[in-house]
Amino acid sequence: MAVSRRDFLKLSGTGLAASLGISFDPLEAKADGLAIQHAKESTTICPYCSVGCGMIVHARGGNIINVEGDPDHPINEGSLCPKGSSVYQLRENKARVTTPLYRAPGASEWKTVSWEWALDEIAKKTKSARDTSFVPTSKIKVKEKVGGVEVDKEIEAVVNRTMGLASVGSAALDNEECYLYQKFLRGLGLVYIEHQARI
Repeated sequence: MAVSRRDFLKLSGTGLAASLGISFDPLEAKADGLAIQHAKESTTICPYCSVGCGMIVHARGGNIINVEGDPDHPINEGSLCPKGSSVYQLRENKARVTTPLYRAPGASEWKTVSWEWALDEIAKKTKSARDTSFVPTSKIKVKEKVGGVEVDKEIEAVVNRTMGLASVGSAALDNEECYLYQKFLRGLGLVYIEHQARI
């Protein structure tokens, strides 16, 4: 009788298990209750890159206890990259900065400031940069036919733009938020508008 290598390994394993008294009878699996059993489940989008992977976040008592890929999401179908898997640390992190910090010009230390103060300062600096760099009109060259001949003509066109500000958008914004953000930036007169998804 010829014994294949596979049969030999099966027989050896069975013999070893029998000699050690290991039973292969079916065992009833008793699992402990899952940590997420009574947690609130929310779906969200990963904030890191422009792919837009879906996530399921479990929270209990106001704290995140689990983050996993959303298997029903058409983009990632339940998988997450290492950055997406570590998104838990965005909130549950002792080193995370939760209040605005400000370092005055020439200072070596950061100081904690209120949100109201920080937003007011950002608004003031944005308005100041816009006002000092705002260009209402610009001279442009156009071609015009005069008596059948094309002639370069310089005209003054309304441009209402600022070259002193720029914006880089975020892939965490959805289409509607991007639309509103774009309208806000165009209203300020920004020309340099970029988006993370293209960088």
